[in-house]
Amino acid sequence: MGLAALVVGLIAGFLARKLIAEAKIDSAETEAKRISEKASDEAERAKKTAVLEAKDQIYSMRSEAEKTANERRRELQGQENRLAQKEEVLDGKIKSIEERTAKTETSEKNVVEQQAKVQKILEEQKKVLEEVAGLSAVEARELLLGKLKDEIKHDAAIMVRDIESQAREDADKRARSIIALSIQRCASDHVAETTVSVVPLPNDEMKGRIIGREGRNIRAFESISGINLIIDDTPEAVILSSFDPVRREIGRLTLEALIEDGRIHPARIEELYEKSKKRVDEEIREFGEQATFDTNVHGLHPEIVKVLGRLRYRTSYGQNVLRHSIEVAHLSSIMASELGADAVLAKRAGLLHDIGKAIDHQVEGSHAVIGADLARRLKETALICHPIEAHHADTEPKTVEAVIVQAADAISAARPGARRETLESYVKRLEKLEALAETHEGVEKTYAMQAGREIRIMVKPETVDDAQAVMLARDIAKEIEEQMEYPGQIKVTVIRENRAIEFAK
Repeated sequence: MGLAALVVGLIAGFLARKLIAEAKIDSAETEAKRISEKASDEAERAKKTAVLEAKDQIYSMRSEAEKTANERRRELQGQENRLAQKEEVLDGKIKSIEERTAKTETSEKNVVEQQAKVQKILEEQKKVLEEVAGLSAVEARELLLGKLKDEIKHDAAIMVRDIESQAREDADKRARSIIALSIQRCASDHVAETTVSVVPLPNDEMKGRIIGREGRNIRAFESISGINLIIDDTPEAVILSSFDPVRREIGRLTLEALIEDGRIHPARIEELYEKSKKRVDEEIREFGEQATFDTNVHGLHPEIVKVLGRLRYRTSYGQNVLRHSIEVAHLSSIMASELGADAVLAKRAGLLHDIGKAIDHQVEGSHAVIGADLARRLKETALICHPIEAHHADTEPKTVEAVIVQAADAISAARPGARRETLESYVKRLEKLEALAETHEGVEKTYAMQAGREIRIMVKPETVDDAQAVMLARDIAKEIEEQMEYPGQIKVTVIRENRAIEFAK
C-alpha cells in the first residue's frame, strides 16, 4: 500500500507538472503573439512617420531649389540687361570714333596740302633770299654754323673754366675735410726702431764668457744666428746687428737666455737658438692674428697672417710697418666710407699693402710688386692685389680703392713724428734738395723748410717770368720725384719778386 501510494503520488505529480508546463507554454505563446503584434504596429507607425518626414524634406528642398533657381534667373536677366546697355554704349562710341576718324583723315589731307603750299612758298622765298644775298643755301648755312661754332667754343671755354675752378675748389675742400676727418678718427702711436739691438749684461766679465776660449762661443753664435755680435768698450752691454729684424729678435732672445742660464758653449747656443726661434714664430703668428682682429679683416690665408706678423719686426724710417699697415687700413676704411667706395675692400687692401716688405730681402723687386705677387699666389682677388701693386705707382691706379690706399699710405707716412731718420741722412737730404733746385737757370737762392717737406726757390725776376715760374716748379718737382727718396711729399714753391727802389735826395 505504501508503494502503491508512492507510485500514485509520483504519477499525480508528473501529471500536475505537465499541466502546469502546458499552461505556461500557452501563456508564453499568447504573450509572444501579443508582443509581435505590438512590434508590427510600432514598425508600421515608424514607417509612416519616416515617409511623412521624407516627403516634408523633399518638399522643403524642392522649394529651396526653386527659390535659388528664381534668384539665379533674376541675376542672369539683370546681367543680360546690363550687357545690352553696354552694347548700345559701345555701338555709340564706335560710331563716334568712325566719325572722328573720317574727320581726321580729312584734316590730314588738308594739312598735307597746306604743307605742300608752305614748302612751295619757302622755296620761292629761299630763291629770292639767295638772289638778294648773293649766297647759296649751303654757303649761308656754313657761314652761320661757323659763327655759331666760334661763339659756342668761346662760351664753352668760359663755362669749362668756371666749372673746373668750382670743381677744383669743391674738391680741395672735400679732400681736406676727408683727410682731416680720417686723421682725427685714427691716431696711432709709433715706435722708432733701428737695425741694432742692445742686450744688457750683469757685469763686464760676461763679455769674456760670451766670446769664449779663442772666440769659439762668439763664432758659434754668429754662425748659428746669422747676425753680428759686437762687443766693444760699452760698459755692461753688447750689440746685435742685422738687417733682418726677425733674425735679430731671435738672436736677442737667445743671448738673453744664455746670460740667464750661465752655461755658454756651442751646443747650448744651438739649443737655446732653436727654442727662441720657435718662440718668435709663435709671436709672429699671434701678432698677425691680433692685427686682423684689430682691423676686423677676416678670411686671410694663414701664410698671409704669418707674413703680417713678421712686419712687427720691420721698420721703415723708424716707423713700425705693422702699426703703419693697421693705421693705413683704418684710414682707407674711413676715406672709402666718406667717398662712397667699398670700405671693406679698401680696409683689406690697406692692411696688406706692405706685406712685400716682410720678404723683400729674399726676393728681387719692389716691395709693392712682391706683395701683390704674394697676395695673388695666396688666392687674394684682383681687387685686393691691384691696390697693393699700385700704392707706390709701380702701376697706374685703376680703381677708387687703389687711389684711397695710396693716399692713406702717404698720410700715415707723412704724419708728423711718424717717421724718423738719422741726422746725417737728414742733412744730406736737405743739401741734395737745395742743390738740385739751384742747378736750374734763373734760380737765385733756395731754402729747404719744414724738415725738408717744403722747398722755397727765389728766382731772378729779370730772367724768369710768371709763366716760366710755373714750369720751373713743375720741372723741379719732377726731378725730386725721380732722383730722391723721401717720406711723404715735398712742396715746391717758386717765388718771383719785383722791387722798384728809388732814393729821394
